[in-house]
Amino acid sequence: MGTLADDLKSGLTVKTVFTIPLFGGIPVKESVVVTWIVIAILSVLAIWLGHGLSVKNPSKRQLFAELVVSKLDSMIGGMLGPNAGQYTTYLETVLLYIGLSNIMGIFGFVPPTKDLNTTAALAIMSIILIEAAGIRARKVSGWLHSFAEPVAVVTPINVLEIVIRPLSLCMRLFGNVLGSFVIMTLIEHVVPVVLPIVLSLYFDIFDGFIQAYVFVFLTSLFISEACEIPAPTPKKQRRRRKKKIAEKDPGEKILTTVS
Repeated sequence: MGTLADDLKSGLTVKTVFTIPLFGGIPVKESVVVTWIVIAILSVLAIWLGHGLSVKNPSKRQLFAELVVSKLDSMIGGMLGPNAGQYTTYLETVLLYIGLSNIMGIFGFVPPTKDLNTTAALAIMSIILIEAAGIRARKVSGWLHSFAEPVAVVTPINVLEIVIRPLSLCMRLFGNVLGSFVIMTLIEHVVPVVLPIVLSLYFDIFDGFIQAYVFVFLTSLFISEACEIPAPTPKKQRRRRKKKIAEKDPGEKILTTVS
């Protein structure tokens, strides 16, 4: 039992790889170094797949890249809806980053998503994008008014969602990655042969991509909701009709006011 506890404690500890000798020493954790590796892999793949593109004679590499991009655009664009399609590229990048980060354990690296700081940073970036998308779509006045929808009494709950949403995204991703690690450590101590290999493929590949998809799906859902412009109320519709009538025929303005 002591060995199991030691293994769990060691695995959950985010180790410092090196220290930058500035401002009294800046520690660089494992999660940061592996994140750099993930960024380098994605950058190299993007450069390799994106160079030498041709319209008349596309190569197999170009056709593969176009297939991947079109599938991602279709999947994430469908989740975002017509009002938030401009955020597709960002969410595709997040999906690839989290997915690749989650499977880094297969290659002997510590997944960055096992560090609470990484998942917290992703969640904070998401909530900033969600609120910014809402402000851009509804303007500041409409964004502020959305906190009082559908009725003003729920305003405190809607304000709390600004904190609850990133916390939920952060803890869901971190908790699933952490839970997978704990389960694998327990299995390795109980059945150290064959079974850990099979389950490792499940937790590192299948479950890793599922968690990436869930994170992006929820972020897309929140962005789509923030960008959704509510239909005008009957009162506003009447005002617009009267305004249009007055603009078309100034003489009707007097009749509209009297009526």
